[in-house]
Amino acid sequence: MKKYQYLLFDLDGTLTDSKLGITTCVQYALEKMGRKIPPIEELLCFIGPPLIASFQEYCNMNLEEAKQATVFYRERYAVKGLFENKVYSGIPEVLEKLKQAGYVLAIATSKPEEYLIRILDHFHLRDYFTTISGSGLLGERNSKTEVIKDALCQLAVWKEEKGKEIEQKRKESYYYREKKAEETIWQGVKQTAIMIGDRYHDIEGAKNCGIDFLGVHYGYAEPEELKAAGAVYEVDTVEDVGKFFVD
Repeated sequence: MKKYQYLLFDLDGTLTDSKLGITTCVQYALEKMGRKIPPIEELLCFIGPPLIASFQEYCNMNLEEAKQATVFYRERYAVKGLFENKVYSGIPEVLEKLKQAGYVLAIATSKPEEYLIRILDHFHLRDYFTTISGSGLLGERNSKTEVIKDALCQLAVWKEEKGKEIEQKRKESYYYREKKAEETIWQGVKQTAIMIGDRYHDIEGAKNCGIDFLGVHYGYAEPEELKAAGAVYEVDTVEDVGKFFVD
């Protein structure tokens, strides 16, 4: 097995079980749109992929309708839904184990960063991660590929500047985007980076960025979803994630 240094984690279905918050906010959005409201168990497909794409794919909405449904979704999510969530048992211990073993941890999620930061702070997970990357509320980085590219750029710049004086504001926010790292600077990061997630779009993003993928079965993938999408490696439990990287 090749040696990895940079571990990019998805959030929903990988670090946290966000079923209740996401599905109830989808129900809220569908009600506001005047659509039929399916039971929660029929809305698990919304956990992970970008919202606009999910409303189009699973609710037969056109682009403008999907954008409006996303606005309604966020009305509830920003106030209540993001905390209808829980960290999977064992995740803090695994993250600590990986960090102590010398791995550099990052987050690459389709969730808007504004919510991502609040969730990480609420559950006391933020300090485990060197960089964090998510989507923007205005449509920035609206695919998993773009999010992973952004995470790799941030890690590349962090690698270059490690040990140098960094402005306190940037230390606190973890954002390095103003450096606008080019793809040529990623190579030293990409060769030892791996994406860890629970859905097919995580795999597609990893493939598009030229990095490996570790699929987790305790999340929300359908049976055989990860294998069909071409997962390089797969594990069953949170504890297995730690064992995969640390003997």
